[in-house]
Amino acid sequence: MRTKILGISGSPVKNGNVEAFLRKMLENMPPDGLEHNVVNLSCLEVRDCIHCNFCLSRQKPGKYCSITDDAQEVFEKIESADIIVLASPVYFMRTSALMAALIDRLRVFVFGNLVKGRLKNKIGVSAAVSWLRNGGVETTHLSHLYAFLTLEMIPATVHSGVSALGASALASRYGSGDFDASVRLGVTDDDAGAESAAAIMQRAVELAKLVSGGKS
Repeated sequence: MRTKILGISGSPVKNGNVEAFLRKMLENMPPDGLEHNVVNLSCLEVRDCIHCNFCLSRQKPGKYCSITDDAQEVFEKIESADIIVLASPVYFMRTSALMAALIDRLRVFVFGNLVKGRLKNKIGVSAAVSWLRNGGVETTHLSHLYAFLTLEMIPATVHSGVSALGASALASRYGSGDFDASVRLGVTDDDAGAESAAAIMQRAVELAKLVSGGKS
Protein backbone atom coordinates (compact mmCIF):
# COMPACT_ATOMS: atom_id res chain seq x y z
CA MET A 1 0.00 0.00 0.00
CA ARG A 2 1.47 3.35 -1.05
CA THR A 3 1.70 6.25 1.38
CA LYS A 4 0.19 9.39 -0.13
CA ILE A 5 1.71 12.76 0.78
CA LEU A 6 -0.04 16.05 0.00
CA GLY A 7 1.91 19.28 0.26
CA ILE A 8 -0.03 22.54 0.44
CA SER A 9 1.76 25.84 -0.17
CA GLY A 10 0.15 28.84 1.48
CA SER A 11 2.41 31.38 -0.19
CA PRO A 12 0.94 34.03 -2.50
CA VAL A 13 4.27 34.08 -4.36
CA LYS A 14 4.37 31.61 -7.23
CA ASN A 15 7.63 29.65 -7.56
CA GLY A 16 9.00 31.37 -4.49
CA ASN A 17 10.87 30.18 -1.41
CA VAL A 18 7.95 28.31 0.15
CA GLU A 19 7.19 26.33 -2.99
CA ALA A 20 10.91 25.57 -3.44
CA PHE A 21 11.19 24.35 0.16
CA LEU A 22 8.05 22.25 -0.15
CA ARG A 23 9.23 20.67 -3.40
CA LYS A 24 12.55 19.83 -1.79
CA MET A 25 10.77 18.24 1.18
CA LEU A 26 8.76 15.97 -1.08
CA GLU A 27 11.15 15.23 -3.91
CA ASN A 28 13.96 14.18 -1.56
CA MET A 29 11.81 11.40 -0.13
CA PRO A 30 12.65 7.87 -1.31
CA PRO A 31 10.21 6.97 -4.13
CA ASP A 32 9.54 3.41 -3.02
CA GLY A 33 6.05 3.11 -1.55
CA LEU A 34 5.42 6.86 -1.63
CA GLU A 35 3.58 9.23 -3.91
CA HIS A 36 3.23 12.96 -3.51
CA ASN A 37 1.18 15.81 -4.85
CA VAL A 38 1.39 19.58 -4.36
CA VAL A 39 -1.38 22.17 -4.11
CA ASN A 40 -0.43 25.83 -4.50
CA LEU A 41 -3.08 28.04 -2.96
CA SER A 42 -1.72 30.96 -4.99
CA CYS A 43 -3.24 29.30 -8.06
CA LEU A 44 -6.64 28.67 -6.47
CA GLU A 45 -9.56 30.62 -5.06
CA VAL A 46 -10.25 29.58 -1.48
CA ARG A 47 -12.57 32.09 0.13
CA ASP A 48 -13.04 32.75 3.83
CA CYS A 49 -15.39 30.59 5.88
CA ILE A 50 -18.66 32.44 6.52
CA HIS A 51 -19.77 30.19 9.39
CA CYS A 52 -23.10 29.44 7.70
CA ASN A 53 -23.19 25.92 9.20
CA PHE A 54 -24.11 24.36 5.86
CA CYS A 55 -21.58 21.62 6.60
CA LEU A 56 -23.38 20.52 9.77
CA SER A 57 -26.34 18.96 7.99
CA ARG A 58 -26.31 19.48 4.22
CA GLN A 59 -23.07 17.94 2.99
CA LYS A 60 -23.25 15.53 0.08
CA PRO A 61 -20.59 13.88 -2.10
CA GLY A 62 -18.72 16.56 -4.01
CA LYS A 63 -20.25 19.37 -1.93
CA TYR A 64 -18.86 19.68 1.60
CA CYS A 65 -19.35 23.46 1.91
CA SER A 66 -21.88 26.02 0.72
CA ILE A 67 -19.21 28.20 -0.91
CA THR A 68 -18.53 27.54 -4.56
CA ASP A 69 -14.79 27.93 -5.15
CA ASP A 70 -11.72 25.70 -5.41
CA ALA A 71 -11.82 24.45 -1.82
CA GLN A 72 -13.74 21.26 -2.67
CA GLU A 73 -10.85 20.13 -4.86
CA VAL A 74 -8.47 20.65 -1.94
CA PHE A 75 -10.83 18.91 0.51
CA GLU A 76 -10.88 15.77 -1.62
CA LYS A 77 -7.10 15.72 -2.03
CA ILE A 78 -6.64 16.14 1.72
CA GLU A 79 -9.15 13.39 2.40
CA SER A 80 -7.29 10.92 0.18
CA ALA A 81 -3.82 11.70 1.61
CA ASP A 82 -2.07 9.92 4.46
CA ILE A 83 0.34 12.76 5.24
CA ILE A 84 -0.58 16.43 4.90
CA VAL A 85 2.13 19.11 4.84
CA LEU A 86 1.06 22.69 5.50
CA ALA A 87 3.80 25.04 4.25
CA SER A 88 3.61 28.78 4.83
CA PRO A 89 5.76 31.88 4.63
CA VAL A 90 6.13 33.92 7.80
CA TYR A 91 5.00 37.48 7.20
CA PHE A 92 3.57 38.55 10.55
CA MET A 93 4.56 35.95 13.18
CA ARG A 94 1.89 33.48 12.04
CA THR A 95 0.71 31.44 9.09
CA SER A 96 -0.25 33.23 5.89
CA ALA A 97 -3.69 34.60 5.08
CA LEU A 98 -4.13 32.04 2.30
CA MET A 99 -3.34 29.18 4.66
CA ALA A 100 -5.51 30.60 7.42
CA ALA A 101 -8.47 30.74 5.06
CA LEU A 102 -8.01 27.08 4.13
CA ILE A 103 -7.62 26.03 7.75
CA ASP A 104 -10.87 27.77 8.67
CA ARG A 105 -12.62 25.94 5.85
CA LEU A 106 -11.36 22.59 7.19
CA ARG A 107 -14.11 22.79 9.80
CA VAL A 108 -16.06 20.71 7.25
CA PHE A 109 -14.05 17.76 8.61
CA VAL A 110 -14.82 18.66 12.23
CA PHE A 111 -18.59 19.19 12.07
CA GLY A 112 -19.69 17.83 8.69
CA ASN A 113 -22.62 15.44 8.57
CA LEU A 114 -20.86 13.46 5.81
CA VAL A 115 -17.10 13.83 6.40
CA LYS A 116 -16.81 14.55 10.11
CA GLY A 117 -13.73 12.84 11.51
CA ARG A 118 -12.28 11.75 8.16
CA LEU A 119 -8.94 13.40 8.90
CA LYS A 120 -8.60 11.62 12.24
CA ASN A 121 -5.22 9.86 12.59
CA LYS A 122 -3.81 11.33 9.40
CA ILE A 123 -0.29 12.66 9.85
CA GLY A 124 0.26 16.42 9.85
CA VAL A 125 3.54 18.16 9.08
CA SER A 126 4.16 21.87 9.51
CA ALA A 127 6.64 23.75 7.33
CA ALA A 128 7.55 27.43 7.62
CA VAL A 129 9.90 29.75 5.77
CA SER A 130 11.01 32.96 7.46
CA TRP A 131 13.17 35.82 6.22
CA LEU A 132 14.75 36.29 9.65
CA ARG A 133 16.20 33.70 12.01
CA ASN A 134 13.77 34.70 14.78
CA GLY A 135 11.02 35.88 12.49
CA GLY A 136 8.11 33.78 13.69
CA VAL A 137 8.80 30.25 12.51
CA GLU A 138 7.57 28.57 15.68
CA THR A 139 4.41 30.66 16.00
CA THR A 140 3.65 29.74 12.39
CA HIS A 141 4.16 26.09 13.24
CA LEU A 142 1.74 26.49 16.14
CA SER A 143 -0.94 27.80 13.75
CA HIS A 144 -0.65 24.54 11.84
CA LEU A 145 -0.29 22.29 14.88
CA TYR A 146 -3.46 23.70 16.45
CA ALA A 147 -5.29 22.84 13.23
CA PHE A 148 -3.93 19.28 13.26
CA LEU A 149 -4.99 18.81 16.88
CA THR A 150 -8.47 20.21 16.24
CA LEU A 151 -8.87 17.77 13.35
CA GLU A 152 -7.68 14.87 15.56
CA MET A 153 -4.67 14.39 13.32
CA ILE A 154 -1.26 13.24 14.54
CA PRO A 155 1.43 15.95 14.27
CA ALA A 156 4.86 14.78 13.21
CA THR A 157 7.56 16.32 15.38
CA VAL A 158 11.26 15.68 15.86
CA HIS A 159 13.64 16.93 18.52
CA SER A 160 16.55 17.29 16.11
CA GLY A 161 16.55 20.14 13.64
CA VAL A 162 15.92 23.87 13.69
CA SER A 163 12.62 23.50 15.54
CA ALA A 164 10.95 20.54 17.19
CA LEU A 165 7.62 21.79 15.86
CA GLY A 166 8.21 21.51 12.13
CA ALA A 167 10.40 21.90 9.09
CA SER A 168 11.96 25.35 9.33
CA ALA A 169 13.92 27.29 6.73
CA LEU A 170 15.36 30.76 6.25
CA ALA A 171 15.10 32.77 3.05
CA SER A 172 17.92 35.22 3.79
CA ARG A 173 21.51 34.01 4.22
CA TYR A 174 21.92 32.72 7.78
CA GLY A 175 18.66 34.46 8.63
CA SER A 176 20.50 37.78 8.73
CA GLY A 177 17.77 39.72 6.95
CA ASP A 178 20.27 41.11 4.45
CA PHE A 179 18.81 41.50 0.96
CA ASP A 180 20.74 40.31 -2.08
CA ALA A 181 18.94 41.00 -5.36
CA SER A 182 20.95 38.28 -7.10
CA VAL A 183 19.51 35.57 -4.84
CA ARG A 184 16.04 34.48 -5.97
CA LEU A 185 15.55 31.41 -3.77
CA GLY A 186 17.66 31.82 -0.67
CA VAL A 187 15.93 28.89 0.99
CA THR A 188 17.83 26.50 -1.28
CA ASP A 189 21.08 27.49 0.46
CA ASP A 190 19.77 26.74 3.94
CA ASP A 191 21.33 23.36 4.74
CA ALA A 192 20.00 23.30 8.30
CA GLY A 193 16.50 23.89 6.97
CA ALA A 194 16.87 21.03 4.51
CA GLU A 195 18.05 18.74 7.31
CA SER A 196 15.08 19.68 9.50
CA ALA A 197 12.73 18.95 6.59
CA ALA A 198 14.28 15.55 5.92
CA ALA A 199 14.08 14.55 9.57
CA ILE A 200 10.45 15.48 10.02
CA MET A 201 9.37 13.86 6.75
CA GLN A 202 11.06 10.62 7.79
CA ARG A 203 9.16 10.79 11.07
CA ALA A 204 5.90 11.47 9.24
CA VAL A 205 6.32 8.38 7.06
CA GLU A 206 7.19 6.33 10.14
CA LEU A 207 4.00 7.48 11.86
CA ALA A 208 1.89 6.81 8.76
CA LYS A 209 3.19 3.24 8.65
CA LEU A 210 2.45 2.74 12.34
CA VAL A 211 -1.09 4.03 11.89
CA SER A 212 -1.70 1.76 8.91
CA GLY A 213 -0.48 -1.24 10.87
CA GLY A 214 3.03 -1.41 9.44
CA LYS A 215 6.31 -1.33 11.29
CA SER A 216 8.57 1.66 11.73
